[in-house]
Amino acid sequence: MKIKEGFSLHELGDEYIVIHDGMTNVNFDKLLSLNATAAFLWKTMGHKEWTMEQLVTLLTEEYEVEREQAQKDVERFVGMLVQSGVAE
Repeated sequence: MKIKEGFSLHELGDEYIVIHDGMTNVNFDKLLSLNATAAFLWKTMGHKEWTMEQLVTLLTEEYEVEREQAQKDVERFVGMLVQSGVAE
């Protein structure tokens, strides 16, 4: 999995949003909101290629979470990115 070029994470207070940098007219219905854990994964990933297994390992190393729960969280995160057209 890889984040597509042109998308970036922006921190607004305690919130994290993903937008396409080339947007001249921001459609706020199309913004992608991330929690702190998803933002951690995004920041770590950058625009490099990552496997689901690598992302699960990142979560278990950074947070006190069981591998099974980390797997579910990564699947949800990756699914959201792919469904939103942000990752491939």
